[in-house]
Amino acid sequence: MLIAEGMDCGLGFGVQGYASRGVQEPSGEGNIMGAHEGFTETVRTNMSQLRRRLKSPELVMEMMIKGSKSNTDICLCYMKDRVPSELMARIRRSLDRADLEAVLTTGYLRPFTEERRYRIFNTTGTTERPDVLCSKLIEGRAAILVDGIPYAIVIPRLFCENFQTLDDYAYKPYYAVFIRWLKYSAFLLAVLLPAVYTAIVMYHPELLNSTLLMILVDAEKEAPLSILTEALFVLLMYEIIREAGVRLPKPTGGAVSIISGLIIGDAAVKSGLVSTPLLTVTALAVLGGLVVPDIAPQITVLRFLFLLSGGIFGLFGISLLSCAVLANVCASENYGFPYTAPFSPFIASGMADTAVREGIEKLQSRGFTVEDYHE
Repeated sequence: MLIAEGMDCGLGFGVQGYASRGVQEPSGEGNIMGAHEGFTETVRTNMSQLRRRLKSPELVMEMMIKGSKSNTDICLCYMKDRVPSELMARIRRSLDRADLEAVLTTGYLRPFTEERRYRIFNTTGTTERPDVLCSKLIEGRAAILVDGIPYAIVIPRLFCENFQTLDDYAYKPYYAVFIRWLKYSAFLLAVLLPAVYTAIVMYHPELLNSTLLMILVDAEKEAPLSILTEALFVLLMYEIIREAGVRLPKPTGGAVSIISGLIIGDAAVKSGLVSTPLLTVTALAVLGGLVVPDIAPQITVLRFLFLLSGGIFGLFGISLLSCAVLANVCASENYGFPYTAPFSPFIASGMADTAVREGIEKLQSRGFTVEDYHE
C-alpha cells in the first residue's frame, strides 16, 4: 500500500508471487566455453536475462496476451535497428491469427509462425540459452518468449544453423570448420548409412571387394530374417529404448536405457537374430544423429524412409527419395527467407560463417545480418 501526505486515497499493489524455478544450466543445449545459464518458466526472468546481456536501447520487447482461457503472457523480442520491418509486420499478423484457448508449449504457437507448414524441417527454431538468443537477435532475427515455457522461438531459422553452436566462436577457425563439417558428415551418416548398407548387401554386392563381401555373407547367412527386417527391428528397438529412457524419471531413465541396450543387443547377436555388422551400422547411424540433436526427429523419420526405399528398390530408390527430400528442403522458406541459404540460393558472403568460419574480426567487420538472405 502506497499512501502519500495530502492525498485522501492510497494505491494498492499486488506483490504476491508464484513458485518458480531458478536459473539453471540448460539441459538440452550443452556447451564447453559458453555461459551456463538457461531460460526458466518465468517470462519476466527470461526478459531480464536478455536485457542483462543486451543493454542496447534498440532492443524492443513487446508484451501481448494469448489464450482466451490461459491468458498467457508472450513477449516479442527484436532489435529494431537490425530486423526488417516487413518481417515484424508479418510475424505480428501471424500471431494475431493464433486464436487459442491456451498456450501451454511452444508447439501451440510455432505452426502459426511457419508460413509453409508441410515441410520436412522446421523453419523456426527454439533455444533455451539466453546467449544464443542474443546472438540471433543481433543477426536480425525475432524471438518469442512465452510464460511457462523455458524456450524461446527464433524466427526465421536456416538449415545451416542446425550445425552451428556458440562454442564454434570460442575455438580457432580451423577447428570450428572441422567440427562443422564433422556434423554435416554425421547427419548424412545418420540418415543414409543403414539404407546404403541394406541396398548394397541385398541388390548391389558387386560394389564390395571380395574380402568384405565374404565377411558380410558369413555374418548374414545365419540370421533367420532378411537384412531389411533386421535393420527395421534394431532401429525400432532403439527408438523404444530411447523413448523409455526419456519418459522414465531421470535417476532411472539413463540406467534403464544403457542396461536395456546392452542386454537386448548382446542377446540378439548371440541368438543369431541380428548380425554383428548390421548392429554396428545401426549403432553408427544412431550416434551420428546424436551429433545434431536439433533435427533428431527429422533424422529418425528420414532414416526409416531411406531404409525402406533402399531395402525395396536398392540404390535407385535411395536416389529417387534423395531428390524428393532435396526438392522439399530447397523449396522451404519462411517470411521470404530461403531455408537453405546461403547454399541455395548461393550467397558468397554468407559462406564466411556457414561452410567455413572466418575470424571474429572479419565477421564483425562484415556486419552480416539475416536480411542479406531475404529474397
